[in-house]
Amino acid sequence: MKKSMFAVMSSLAVMGLALAGCGGGQPAAKPAEQATQSGQSSSQPAPATTTKEPAKEQVLRWNLHSEPPTGDPGLAEDTTSAAIVKAVFDGLTRIGPSGKPEEAVAEKIEVSSDMKTYTFKLRDSKWSNGESVTAHDFEYAWKRALDPKTASNYAYQLYYIKNAEKANKGTGSLDDVGVKALDDKTLQVELTNPTPFFLELTAFQTYFPVNKKVVEADEKWAGEAKTHVGNGPFKMESWEHKSKMVLVKNDNYWDKDSVKLDKIEFSMVEDENTELSMFENGEIDWAGSPLSSLPTDAMPALKDSGKLQVKPVGATYWYKFNTEKPPFNNVKIRKAFAYAINRQILIDNVLQANQQPAMAAVPPTMGLNTDGYFKDNDQETAKKLLEEGMKELGLSKLPPIKLSYNTSEGHKKIAEAIQDQWRQNLGADVKLENQEWKVYLETMHEGNYQVGRLGWSGDFNDPINFLELFKEKDGGNNDTRWENPRFKELLNQSATESDPEKRQAILREAEQIMMDEMPIMPIYFYTHTWVKNDKVKGIFQDGLGAIDWKWASIE
Repeated sequence: MKKSMFAVMSSLAVMGLALAGCGGGQPAAKPAEQATQSGQSSSQPAPATTTKEPAKEQVLRWNLHSEPPTGDPGLAEDTTSAAIVKAVFDGLTRIGPSGKPEEAVAEKIEVSSDMKTYTFKLRDSKWSNGESVTAHDFEYAWKRALDPKTASNYAYQLYYIKNAEKANKGTGSLDDVGVKALDDKTLQVELTNPTPFFLELTAFQTYFPVNKKVVEADEKWAGEAKTHVGNGPFKMESWEHKSKMVLVKNDNYWDKDSVKLDKIEFSMVEDENTELSMFENGEIDWAGSPLSSLPTDAMPALKDSGKLQVKPVGATYWYKFNTEKPPFNNVKIRKAFAYAINRQILIDNVLQANQQPAMAAVPPTMGLNTDGYFKDNDQETAKKLLEEGMKELGLSKLPPIKLSYNTSEGHKKIAEAIQDQWRQNLGADVKLENQEWKVYLETMHEGNYQVGRLGWSGDFNDPINFLELFKEKDGGNNDTRWENPRFKELLNQSATESDPEKRQAILREAEQIMMDEMPIMPIYFYTHTWVKNDKVKGIFQDGLGAIDWKWASIE
């Protein structure tokens, strides 16, 4: 038995999910002057005509900080690519300004009484090349992301769908995956278990459609503006790699009346000081988070001026340990390095943006453990663990340590501060290495590092999103190569536990295991900090830090 999506609203709300009203939010503007009704005459003389100036083009200027690695929703795994993909694609749902999923390409959503079958009725919508978007495009896109040949690091986000995990791991067939286009306008999805955040997932990039003909015509379709085809608020006009990108309003977008911007011009300047200077000189309209950062040295002055905008988000900044490379193949040494840093001093003296020290992987907003699992700056325990770990490895002296990060003045200053703390507190000889973002991601995924900077911004508002990264040793985003059978068992249990409190307890136990073995070193929970042109309105950042330009405008 199926219910209308709105008929099950109360039960979804209990589980932390609410679906907002139809459409993209803003009505079309009314015409300034209304025509006289047909057939009526008027004895009054016609008013003198005046020539109106054409409306000024609305152009948003933004710095991406780095080249987006891809414009393919099935392969996008970083915040820069995800932001661009969200601008040029639309899913079945979209997170609206309310922070909740709203219908997007799906006009109507029905859910079975057991909450395991979703039926999406699609509205009339088009690709940027004018072709119709169909349910078959969604089925193709999801199965493409799951196909092992695609090597999508985010394929696991589709594992909530029946038989999806088996297909991705090569132990099942893509034909058996629980997604099927019943006709051009109807998509049916079968889940393995009830998933209360599933409509948030359908707003995530891995669930976006792709145009099969476009994909199969050119394997590099998503890397050039001339071959890129999307179905979102904007479309690519140009992409000069490592230099600039231009998006323009997509007149084929189903909700184009809600899109006020005519164009977004992106630069790709890596240096935060240069970016801030560009903002102050009026060359860009926004500087800082979520796609870049502000110079830490500028924070006090920006605060004093009243220009600084600050927003806590559900995201964690951490260092990953390569658990297969000495000396971090020893859990005690990993914990020693994690305990030996003073996070609060780092925040007060380097970051200066009211971040919160992280002694857990999952942000406190998700409620697993707000106090953390260990003490910050625990020098005594750190030294004891280091001594024990070195003895277990037969080391009389720590080998040189390489700490890697992607090119950024902010990441550099954090790395330098931690380098100094490790030297003073553990006697470690730490060398720093930085790489351009795309190259850096490849280095991390290939395991060619000892300690490396990354972080995680939630894809949806549930602790599982932070924990499932480390479920599989060879998982797409598990660069640590760590795994634990009990940890995996608990995550599997959480998928079938319907009682919210019991599920939280299961996930808390799983996080405890991870913090006991420390494949990552949490450093701080993010706040986003930025400055913007006062004329810029309507840019939406959700509670997890993702940005959407759909409703933006320039006054």
